[in-house]
Amino acid sequence: MIPERQSSANLSNNTPLLGGTPNQSVDNNLGNAASRDGLDEKQPSKGRKRWLILAIVLGIATIVFLAVFLPVYFVVIRKSPTAVSGSSTSGGSSDASGTTADASAPSGTAVPTTGGDGSIITLENGTTFTYRNSFSGFWVHNPEEPFNNNARPNEWTPPLNTSWRWGVDRIYGVNLGGWLVLEPFISPEIFQRYPGVRDEFSLSQAMVADTANGGLRQIEEHYQTFITEVDIAEIAAAGLNFLRVPIGFWAIETWDGEPYLAKTSWTYFLRAVEWARKYGLRILLDLHAVPGSQNGLNHSGKLGTTNFLAGNMGIANAERTLDNLRVFTQFISQPQYRDVVVAIGLVNEPMASQIGLDPLHSFNLRAYDIIRSVTGYGEGNGPYIAVQDGLQSLGRWDGILPGGDRVIMDGHAYFAFGDVNPSPMVALAEDGLPGGTWPAQACRVWGAEFNNSRSNIGPTVSGEFSGAPNDCGLFIRAVNVESFHPQCAEYNNWENYNSTMKAGLQSWIMASFDAFGDFFFWTWKIGPSQAGRVEAPLWSYKLGLDNGWIPRDPRDSVGKCAAVGVSTPVQGTFDAFRTGAVPSPTVSAAYSARYPWPPTSIPSADVPISLLPTFTNTAAAVTLPVPTYTSAPASATAGLDGWFNNDDRTGGIVTVAGCPYPNFYTATFATAPTAACTGS
Repeated sequence: MIPERQSSANLSNNTPLLGGTPNQSVDNNLGNAASRDGLDEKQPSKGRKRWLILAIVLGIATIVFLAVFLPVYFVVIRKSPTAVSGSSTSGGSSDASGTTADASAPSGTAVPTTGGDGSIITLENGTTFTYRNSFSGFWVHNPEEPFNNNARPNEWTPPLNTSWRWGVDRIYGVNLGGWLVLEPFISPEIFQRYPGVRDEFSLSQAMVADTANGGLRQIEEHYQTFITEVDIAEIAAAGLNFLRVPIGFWAIETWDGEPYLAKTSWTYFLRAVEWARKYGLRILLDLHAVPGSQNGLNHSGKLGTTNFLAGNMGIANAERTLDNLRVFTQFISQPQYRDVVVAIGLVNEPMASQIGLDPLHSFNLRAYDIIRSVTGYGEGNGPYIAVQDGLQSLGRWDGILPGGDRVIMDGHAYFAFGDVNPSPMVALAEDGLPGGTWPAQACRVWGAEFNNSRSNIGPTVSGEFSGAPNDCGLFIRAVNVESFHPQCAEYNNWENYNSTMKAGLQSWIMASFDAFGDFFFWTWKIGPSQAGRVEAPLWSYKLGLDNGWIPRDPRDSVGKCAAVGVSTPVQGTFDAFRTGAVPSPTVSAAYSARYPWPPTSIPSADVPISLLPTFTNTAAAVTLPVPTYTSAPASATAGLDGWFNNDDRTGGIVTVAGCPYPNFYTATFATAPTAACTGS
């Protein structure tokens, strides 16, 4: 018997009821032309001649229209008997070409279900924009067939209904940072509303107390407006093909003492999934903030101390995190989602320098086992598993999960937080272009490191990096922490960059692209501060794209390292088990024995592992809610319930009745335990 699972009511994806298809309008035109021809026979000779000419012109126009349209219709719309498209669930009016079109689509007008460069897209609120994609990408959206995966963002990326080929296809990606997990430097205006708040935890507390201004509804307003369908269309139009979407544990649930807006961000993540499906983008879902905080940094939800795999609640918080990963995996492994959400990141930037590598190896192995027990093994069975580098060099993870099925490494690379380097960006680099020492430095340091990881571990991506060579910018370090870099006035004044400065920045960013091979820029956009301007400019892909320091075509970066004298060929051959070609892979027994769960010890705990608080799996398992597709036939959504593997009968995480627990984030014992608590 499958245990009871908790689930919220189905989410409405607000799919507009769109009627008609392009070929219907063709038939109507033909019918009108035929009726006019019939009337022509009753006209005087001169009129008949004029009408005959008109009919010939209409006939030629119709033939040309059919010649252009029918191949697109049968290739794009009719390619699969289970056509596919995401739902339009966002407002917004600016388009992917930078123009704005606020006109609403006429009532009763047939809305196309696919299109490419120059096509008109109608948003949920009735406004339209023109899709500009010069890379032969096309979108697909048919509300009657909501899981059609035929869309393609550009000519060099396989459509969603075609397998990704590691080592052949390249990830050109961006993060949707600061959207579903708020960060002060990405959305500074929200934090500036409440002086003194430093992270989403304290921001949420301040908002809860501020009912006059909407309370926590302000967070949802941010979800609604910060990333819209227009952003996703622009990302596809920019030659990119992947999204990394950070999410917090509160998307699933919160417990007492956790002030975050609970069970809401998931609705908006699903919107991003449908937009990504519509424009042909793949997604890496990244668990960016976990219970207790994995690093004590503001992007983990709470600034302070690390209480994941560290401290008195370190094991308990890790157990909740493992259950979160199981719940996410159960949802995204469903057939309707697994070709769009193709990877899951275990934990973003766990502080390995505090936690230690051994506890993280134990956690990663346990997470791997839980995820693969849900998905099974081999290509097409659930997501790739991305293991983050813990803010360490990638080489320290050599040998991780040997034999593990579809495991990729995720390295985060920033020069911004290292030593102060005032090397000018406008000086000439080795290739005679501006950029100074920065392009070659990126190629030397990052190119070698990422290629070695590909050789020693397997597929490796840069899950985060930016265009910033320093820590200049509002709230980059933290709220009210200023940079001491001597060039901040120059770098922050982006509105007045000259052409040489822009060319230098572009050279160094292109070198970074080339060095990583597969990458996700951090981040797509930065919101304005209360001053009304972007104050962390080199962290915004969109701002750089619009203003000329990020290349219009990311492929232009290929060969940049060679141009500055650094040869870093991207390694493209991987062990078969890393790419899903082994049906029953196994992690070596010796590795499993070396890294047990729970780990043998964790740092900063006051008592041995055996006495630390833990949870039990006796609650109803949480199931994430699914959207409601109002225009789709029942057959299209049959079996869609948020839980892929019904053989997974493990219950959900809950406290042990009668056992005391310290605070998740401070974790100080009132009385240190002398025996393991087994409950009342």
